[in-house]
Amino acid sequence: MTGAALAACGGGSDSPTIAGKSTTGPTVTPPHLEVNTGPAPWPRPDDAIQRVAAAGLPAFKSEQLFYHVHAHLDVYVDGHATVVPAGLGIGGDPNAVVQTQNGQLVAGLVGGKCSQPCISPLHTHDESGVLHVENDKERQINLGQLFTEWGVRFTTDCVGSYCAPDKPYKVYVNGQPFTGDASTVVLKNLEEIAVVIGTPPATIPNAFPSS
Repeated sequence: MTGAALAACGGGSDSPTIAGKSTTGPTVTPPHLEVNTGPAPWPRPDDAIQRVAAAGLPAFKSEQLFYHVHAHLDVYVDGHATVVPAGLGIGGDPNAVVQTQNGQLVAGLVGGKCSQPCISPLHTHDESGVLHVENDKERQINLGQLFTEWGVRFTTDCVGSYCAPDKPYKVYVNGQPFTGDASTVVLKNLEEIAVVIGTPPATIPNAFPSS
């Protein structure tokens, strides 16, 4: 699909944005969904809105900008970057689309809104690794919820098909190792999160990308 103008927010700001409050969309009952236990790269799942519910998040008919932050996620497998897909947390309506623009996959809402809930407060608009947290109220959203929306196994020992002890993983926040439960890493404004599986890259990212 090409040619449709998609509404999307910007890619970053110096501090969390809090603006006029909007109406919360309905939250559907979390379904039982299959989890991707295969190797990277992991594609965007087709059942986006069902996975939003599984993550314990609401779905809205348009982007909610009362609370608005951006974090950045890098995922490495044996030193090689894997793509964080466009369109996580977006779907379930004809106006919620993933399409190619200028040779890049992008996702958003045609005309800025849908006729039914179609976008999570946690979503991706492109393959840059920027995680958009845009909600009708201030709330913490964590890394585990992102992997639930992605549909990828993310446990203490495993990411996808990669499991300890053969292929352990570590999580870094702003370049520093995170020693707790990785699923609880809170997505904070302008933070850099790296999930490093197996052999690490030569350099662990330690800052939100400047562009």
